[in-house]
Amino acid sequence: MAEGIIIKALSGFYYVSDGAKLISCRAKGRFRHVSTSPLVGDHVTYSVTSDSSGVIESIAPRRNSFIRPAVANIDCMIFVASVAKPVTDPYLIDRVSVIADRASCETIVCINKCDLRDPEELSGIYTKCGFSTVCTSALTGEGVENLRTLMQGKVCALAGDSGIGKSSLINKLLPGLSLGTGEISDKLGRGRHTTRHVEFFPLDEETYVADTPGFASFEVQMVDSIEPEDLQYHFRDFAPYLGSCRFDDCRHLAEPGCAVLAAVASGELPPSRHESYKKLYEVLKTQSKIYR
Repeated sequence: MAEGIIIKALSGFYYVSDGAKLISCRAKGRFRHVSTSPLVGDHVTYSVTSDSSGVIESIAPRRNSFIRPAVANIDCMIFVASVAKPVTDPYLIDRVSVIADRASCETIVCINKCDLRDPEELSGIYTKCGFSTVCTSALTGEGVENLRTLMQGKVCALAGDSGIGKSSLINKLLPGLSLGTGEISDKLGRGRHTTRHVEFFPLDEETYVADTPGFASFEVQMVDSIEPEDLQYHFRDFAPYLGSCRFDDCRHLAEPGCAVLAAVASGELPPSRHESYKKLYEVLKTQSKIYR
């Protein structure tokens, strides 16, 4: 048996690196029977067949895993947003940050296309909330080295809307890579899917970044079920106010004496963050009813 890490998944094949070579593998059929599929980032054991391809035999326990993007064992999720076309809905940033927090994964908010529109307002929201935030331009290279510094020594995945510039940023981080990029549709105001699979690229011996297919806000799924009452703990900027509400079981929606609502009213908490919390609370409440 040999060991390695899956660095690319494409059309039913998993490309496993052992540090010296890359081998194309299929997954053993038994994985289908236990509802487990190998993911990019998985540490696996594999056997080599007579034609020098491989068969994945086992998957090591995962630190974390995600549905979209389909990756595992990630240290840092970099959400790539934009205030230029296509404009990112903050709800999508907040939803992905909850997914990452649930998986004990750091979130970096990267606001791309800052050469087209001032990102200060959106950047200010997430800086105030305690997220590492960086403004970049994949066109001019502005902020790319700051992003590289934030990524140093981590296994990272880029996530965000189609056409937001994820592949373009990786091209800037790794000159000569030349990943395919797409234009923004004037009619739809969003990008076309140019990245069709998940693949890791090494920035150095300690830093890896995964390019992933883009998504729309309603496609994002939770990494695991979260009880509605636990959602408050995954909004880091709520932490100073939790335990200070009039009612111990406060949901922070419309209750009198709610410290979170008071912080929103006073400007201490960004209104967009609370709007995202309310939307996601309703989603989780609905899911909870369905699965009980």
